[in-house]
Amino acid sequence: MAKEKSTEGITAKKSENFSEWYSQVIEKADIVDIRYDVKGFIVIKPWGTMIIEKMYSLYEKELQKLGHKPCIFPVVIPEKNFKKESSHVKGFTPEVFWLEKVQGEDRIALRPTSETAFYQMYSLWIRGHRDLPLKLYQRANIFRYETKATRPLIRGREFYWIETHDCFASKKQAEMQVQEDIKTTEKIMHQKFGIPFLPMKRPMWDKFAGAEYTIGSDVIMPDGKLIQQPSTHLLGQNFSKAFNIKFKDENEKEEFVWQTCYGPAISRILASVISTHGDDKGLILPFCISPIQIIIIPIYSKENKEKILSESKKIKENLLSIGLNTEIDESEKRPGEKYYEWELKGVPLRIELGEKELKEKKFTLFERDIMKKQTVKFSDLKNLIKIGGEFDRRIKEKADKFAKDQIVYCKTKQELKKAIEDKKIAKVDFCSIEKSGEKCAEYIEKEIGAEIRGVMGNIKEIPKGNCVICGRKADEVVYIGKSY
Repeated sequence: MAKEKSTEGITAKKSENFSEWYSQVIEKADIVDIRYDVKGFIVIKPWGTMIIEKMYSLYEKELQKLGHKPCIFPVVIPEKNFKKESSHVKGFTPEVFWLEKVQGEDRIALRPTSETAFYQMYSLWIRGHRDLPLKLYQRANIFRYETKATRPLIRGREFYWIETHDCFASKKQAEMQVQEDIKTTEKIMHQKFGIPFLPMKRPMWDKFAGAEYTIGSDVIMPDGKLIQQPSTHLLGQNFSKAFNIKFKDENEKEEFVWQTCYGPAISRILASVISTHGDDKGLILPFCISPIQIIIIPIYSKENKEKILSESKKIKENLLSIGLNTEIDESEKRPGEKYYEWELKGVPLRIELGEKELKEKKFTLFERDIMKKQTVKFSDLKNLIKIGGEFDRRIKEKADKFAKDQIVYCKTKQELKKAIEDKKIAKVDFCSIEKSGEKCAEYIEKEIGAEIRGVMGNIKEIPKGNCVICGRKADEVVYIGKSY
């Protein structure tokens, strides 16, 4: 049996070879199939799709609660739209998939992002101050001609996300929205999915094309690299002026709107869920997003099969009635094989039900994260709601501790270099993330082999000394690391 598991299961250790571990998990846990014949494009299989659907549901519920309304825009964008905002077209043109020209029509692109699609329409929809704020979003797939090495869910040429596009009457309101976006990331990605992050205000040389500033949510992966998750951008009036999005204020004076956009890439966040919580046996899915929260494994012989299955179905119906996604594994596999399969897929809780459990009116409950069993009375099924909540709390706390332990405060270039070599995230005093600090940033890239990710975007951290690179008075506390 052990030999069979070694062949079929995860053969790489997460702590020793994260890259190979990740590749094996996404394949063997039935998340994706990478054998699609176009580079950078993958098939997301049913198990992965159902997880993504639950992630979408939690995110969209929160956005709608905060006043965002859903909409659906075309997947194509005319070339003339890109050209309206000069820095935007410069930033995105290398990544665009252009469609072959249709006779008599302008060249069109598959959307790499949808600012220029939304804002063409906003110029038609917004007329007066009563039309504001306008807060719309769509869930969509987007396409970018990624030239770097692709990695399923982490870096590809197509990914699945939500994008919000908001318009306001003032800059203050727009900046409040940026902070609300950070809080949304905290409430959903961190508190629900269990993924801690650093909200990094990017250096000016690394902001979104067309934005006044960008805040990216950096997540620390098991190999010490950072992956950008939801980013939020203060667009200012750059796009409203380019697309002529105006409103008349209460005094009938015409003004350009202030804009923001926010983009949680759900398929990419799934990569962090897999990487953060998984172990050497496979996935560990948060209880709140697992397609199956509880799997029931009936253990029977020919003589008592009908009786065991009947009780299993009663338990399933009771659990479904209190809102817990539950399935019964009625396959002909041996119990040990079933345990192994559902552990690999990351199902949080497992109920084992056999003759002994039936007689005692108690079932054996297995918790995937701590790999421990306990007995629960048939009459205490509602306790599984609480146990599921405790499950999510444990995996979040474990992820938080890992993230905290990865950040190292460095006072010298030598300490900075060692931190990066040790696959840590360095926190240092730095001269400036404005243009004046660009030379120090170049030194870090060339000599240290890492990059400045930015300063905290929701709090102001005060530097204790001088810039770790040039020795000038430090204005910022920045975070430095390697990234995907």
